[in-house]
Amino acid sequence: MAKLTDTASRLILRVAIAVPLYRLFDYLAPAGLDEYSLASGIRLEVPFGNRKKIAYLVETSQHSEIEPNKLKPIGRILDDKPLLSAKDLRLLHWASHYYHHPLGEVFSAAFPTTLRNGKAASLQSAEQCYALTEAGKTTPCEHLKRSPKQQQVLAYFQNLKPASLTETDLAQWDKNWRPAVKALLAKSLLKQIVSDNPYTLQHVEGNALATKLPVYETTHNDVTKLQLNTEQQAAIDAVIDTLGKFAVFLLEGITGSGKTEVYMQIIRSVLERGQQVLVLVPEINLTPQLEERFRQRFSVAMTLSHSNLTDNQRHAAWLNMQQGSSAILLGTRSALFTPLKKPGLIILDEEHDASFKQQEGFRFSARDVAIMRGKLLNIPVLLGSATPSLESLHNANQQRYQHLILSKRAGNAVEPTLHLLDIRNKKMHNGLSDALIAELHKALANNGQVLLFLNRRGFAPTLICHGCGWVARCRHCDANLVIHNHEKLLRCHHCGKEERLLPTCPACKVGELMPLGLGTERIEEALRELFPDKTLVRLDRDTTQRKGSLERYLAQINQGKADIILGTQMLAKGHHFPNVTLVAIVDVDSGLFSVDYHATERLAQTVIQVSGRAGRAEKPGKVILQTRHPDHKLLNTLIREGYRRFADTALAERKEALLPPFSYHALLRAQADKSHLPLDFLQAAAVLAKSYKSGTQILGPVPAPMEKRAGLYRYQLLFQSNKRNDLQKCLTELIANIDSIKHVKKIRWSLDVDPVDLF
Repeated sequence: MAKLTDTASRLILRVAIAVPLYRLFDYLAPAGLDEYSLASGIRLEVPFGNRKKIAYLVETSQHSEIEPNKLKPIGRILDDKPLLSAKDLRLLHWASHYYHHPLGEVFSAAFPTTLRNGKAASLQSAEQCYALTEAGKTTPCEHLKRSPKQQQVLAYFQNLKPASLTETDLAQWDKNWRPAVKALLAKSLLKQIVSDNPYTLQHVEGNALATKLPVYETTHNDVTKLQLNTEQQAAIDAVIDTLGKFAVFLLEGITGSGKTEVYMQIIRSVLERGQQVLVLVPEINLTPQLEERFRQRFSVAMTLSHSNLTDNQRHAAWLNMQQGSSAILLGTRSALFTPLKKPGLIILDEEHDASFKQQEGFRFSARDVAIMRGKLLNIPVLLGSATPSLESLHNANQQRYQHLILSKRAGNAVEPTLHLLDIRNKKMHNGLSDALIAELHKALANNGQVLLFLNRRGFAPTLICHGCGWVARCRHCDANLVIHNHEKLLRCHHCGKEERLLPTCPACKVGELMPLGLGTERIEEALRELFPDKTLVRLDRDTTQRKGSLERYLAQINQGKADIILGTQMLAKGHHFPNVTLVAIVDVDSGLFSVDYHATERLAQTVIQVSGRAGRAEKPGKVILQTRHPDHKLLNTLIREGYRRFADTALAERKEALLPPFSYHALLRAQADKSHLPLDFLQAAAVLAKSYKSGTQILGPVPAPMEKRAGLYRYQLLFQSNKRNDLQKCLTELIANIDSIKHVKKIRWSLDVDPVDLF
């Protein structure tokens, strides 16, 4: 749109701008526009200091506290109408109020980077598509064994039901798709076509959601339905009966119980109503498997949204859902605010996962905001997990959520057996006991895959001098430097600082430097020495940084081309490895002792989730937990009575201690380059908050568990109340007056409502 001229019009536009200020900003509207010409939620370009910024119109007014001759006119109107619905705008206002975060930054979080930078809200009119030729449909992939990448691309096309894939689809799958596709075109196995891909709206007459969306189910769908057990069918029926109205369901299903099949059956009903589905997963690594299953089942427009995609891909995904071009959105936490033209259902898989809570900036819980969004949109919200959070179980116990239970594994699979392995006074081989090594040999000899879990990457967490006791510490953090032996580096996992691996002790100059503790690199080295003839795949953040590497490793595992799987948290949930018969948790003790009351819950969830990778098909599974605390109450409760018994006990303990969910927390954090500044700030904040007489208990300030991080000293102040409203009133008063505290501009502070950890 053309740039608007200056005006003396007195119509005031009150806008939110993505800056860390708890206020709106007043600007003059263009000449000739009245309050009915502009709708709340549209994007504007406004002058802000010496720069231009994108603003979001909140309201219009005839009056301002600032003199009109001092107000600046806006620069441009970017949208003719709001890109978000009135209900989504209400959600953003609610989130800003509940989490006490500046409205402009909350608005900004709802838009992809392109739109928050002012790009036009439009999609490219045409996109190149590729499809199998007749030869491509019939050519066995094995004929391309000398060209693994071409073989992989051909298999991808052949295994999916849709007749074509767009360039965007291919780029979401693998960034380096072009050379292989070009080669397959030259071999006449693929062809370029006019965009008729059922995954995009451009090929559908009218709007893809104007009528009932076509739904494709696999040819085995009738068999699949017959195989549903009574619990699965009851869960499906319960959710389907509430379509078109708000309800929250907690689907608690043991690992391997067929939760994904329940999701898909419900999604099918939503699609048949001509509505859209938003599916959220906690981590990017869970999207490939769900995407493949969804694409095989449904021939409707589906799109992805997560941080590994380009800005343009996320722009297209956002607009495809907003315009009704796509029917299913599969994404991570940031996809929550994506607008839906015809919303029908929200699903959060692995709802217990802490990754659903944003830990920087706008600290929102995707689970809690999703529930509020479902309420505003009047649609059901389905929370799924084998190990539900204690908060969700409490809500189910209070009948705020409908509790659906899947207590049996799907098909003929049975739950694995869990065993504690006492390693006290036992000889260890880089963290592996003789008894565990014997179990690994036995499982591998029976042609099973084995999975070892250690939630610590690197070679070892500590480098110590055997002569004088010197330890390699990060100069910027209260933390040890982690040994990364393959790269010959010492790396801080908190600030990212790196140093070359030292040859001698810098303190005594003569002592022998030794690794202390275990990391995945060290376990990998030991396993390769013990099993030189076996294929090992290591999955952690260091080995999966490259685009497509995780998908390739998962394909290798599922094709039976890996014998030993070693990994960190990314292996703990969501993955289906049918040939894994033995799972070993190498160091379960590392999660037993923590200052954070959430720690035992997370350990229990990790144990059950990792254990769930074993015995998911016909072969029975076994789980071994190496421990030096075989009598520990938590471990024995999990082994003998399961997660639900642990959860009941943990909830009883929290109730007695008045910890969440039986009280409500908020954490005010502050940090600065001088230790006294955050302490002084929080002491003043505590005095201010106590003056409000809200009935809220204020604890601290105290140093953070890691007091120094990235060169900054960190302190925190805990607010606790038995009533959510009392806590909210206290925080509202505090935020309104926090700028009055001395030296507030010399520190960085943040407020975390409903924190998921105390770090």
